[in-house]
Amino acid sequence: MVLINFWATWCPPCRREMPSMERLSQALQGEAFSVLAVDVGEDADTIDAFTAQLDATPTFPVLLDTRSRALQAWKVRDCRPPSWSTGQGRIVASAIGGREFDHPDIIRAIRELLNR
Repeated sequence: MVLINFWATWCPPCRREMPSMERLSQALQGEAFSVLAVDVGEDADTIDAFTAQLDATPTFPVLLDTRSRALQAWKVRDCRPPSWSTGQGRIVASAIGGREFDHPDIIRAIRELLNR
C-alpha cells in the first residue's frame, strides 16, 4: 500500500504535514506500506531548501511534478488530497485537507487496510 501525498512548499498545511508523514513512514517501516510525496510545480532546489529546514529529512521519496502532469492525471484540484492505494493501483481511501499522519487513529486505519 502506498500513501501518495501531493504537496508544495508554498502550502502551509503541506509544510506542517511533512514531519508527520516521516514519522508515519518510520512507524510502519517493515510493513507493506510506503509513502510517496509528489511536489507540484516546484524545482529540486526549492524542495532541498525546504527539507533542509526540517528536524528530520524525509527518508521516503519526494518526487517532482514540475509541470503538474501527475496532478492532472490524478484529477487533483489542489496539492492536498492524499490517497492510499493498493499494489494493483486501486485507491482504497482518500482525504482532503491537512492532518497529522502519525495520529494513532490514522495508523490504526492504515493497518486495518493492510490486513484486508
